[in-house]
Amino acid sequence: MLTRRNLLLGISALVATAPLPALAAKPKNFRLDSKFKPRTVRFKGYPVGTIVVDQRKHFLYLVTGRGRARRYGVGLGKAGLAFNGSATIGRKAKWPRWTPTANMIRRDPRRYKKYAGGLPGGINNPLGARALYLHRNGRDTLFRIHGTTEPWSIGRNVSSGCVRMINAHVEDLYERVRIGAKVVVI
Repeated sequence: MLTRRNLLLGISALVATAPLPALAAKPKNFRLDSKFKPRTVRFKGYPVGTIVVDQRKHFLYLVTGRGRARRYGVGLGKAGLAFNGSATIGRKAKWPRWTPTANMIRRDPRRYKKYAGGLPGGINNPLGARALYLHRNGRDTLFRIHGTTEPWSIGRNVSSGCVRMINAHVEDLYERVRIGAKVVVI
């Protein structure tokens, strides 16, 4: 028989064993600023297919044609942790597995050490729905363009260095980008 006590104990057990609470910040009333919603804009200076990340404005541009780009709002790395320069998309993944880097574990072992073995893809995974892996000279840089479980971080510098996007937006980008595409972070 289901009693109030058993129901509360069951809910408490589920909450206590949830895989992500230590990673995600507490949910906030969130409304994405309209300037960070995807749109086509004028954009010059890069070949079609290039991804350009403007760190100062918190925008990612995918060059789609002569003088045009698809623009998305992004969250970026904290001071000193952001990726700079150029890379290529070396790999793409749907619902990717996430493993904190050694530097992340060293910086905040209480938060990340328990995930050293990795976290399977899914709705509680910090990489979100899709990931584009940045490579330089044929090697993984450990930086990603990926979805997020913290959509309120768009427009801010809060991550451990990666470029974060709303999950629906990174899914859209994922379908438009090919492996080998150039990425420039300015």
